[in-house]
Amino acid sequence: MDPTFHDFERTVEEWHWWYCGRRRIMAALVGEARVPPGARLLDVGCGTGGNSVALAPFGRVVGVDRAAGALTRAADRPLAARVQAEVTRLPFGEGSFDLVVALDILEHLDDDVAGALEMHRVLRPGGLLVVFVPALDILWSYNDDYSHHRRRYTRAQLAAALRGARLEVERLTYFNSLLFLPILGARLLARLLRTGRRYEHETAVPGRANDLAAALFGVEAPWLRRHGFPIGVSLAALARRAQA
Repeated sequence: MDPTFHDFERTVEEWHWWYCGRRRIMAALVGEARVPPGARLLDVGCGTGGNSVALAPFGRVVGVDRAAGALTRAADRPLAARVQAEVTRLPFGEGSFDLVVALDILEHLDDDVAGALEMHRVLRPGGLLVVFVPALDILWSYNDDYSHHRRRYTRAQLAAALRGARLEVERLTYFNSLLFLPILGARLLARLLRTGRRYEHETAVPGRANDLAAALFGVEAPWLRRHGFPIGVSLAALARRAQA
């Protein structure tokens, strides 16, 4: 990732519809998981720390990221600790956390099962992993190239990766579904016209259009507490380490 991205991310994650909606859905799923009081939480690939604002009410949040620049920009976030490390070599003991969150991380890894296995290792028996990944190859765009994605997932592919890491998949659903058709149409048109060679998040600006997209994305959160969607731009999974 371009090091200058961290300044950009720190700025836009405060207001950008995608970051805001994603945090709202993450908080809804974590809330339904009923983590124990004073839980130990790990945000894998925490970036500049925006997720910690939504996770902090649930317990003590540790952020880990491979990029020192991202962690520096997260200094004022509600993180109990900021740790520089690779996803596949987490510097924590076995069973260190009650909950691990990995939002849009697995798609960056050459070996996603190895990454999920490492998250399994640091979860306590009975602990929960919350995973978000981009969905469906038909949605592949310059966004994926820019972000160095190795893949987008179907339900079956994500389930296979998590089960390969000895995790028990409890829930698996698409989300960002209300905006699926507009996003699909825009990406197919860009592909047809050979345009769209710009990172999509850079095209948004604060204002009514962004607020509308944030509202449409975020409104999915209450529904996802109990239900799912048959298709969407992203996938969410809740997977648990088996009790010892």
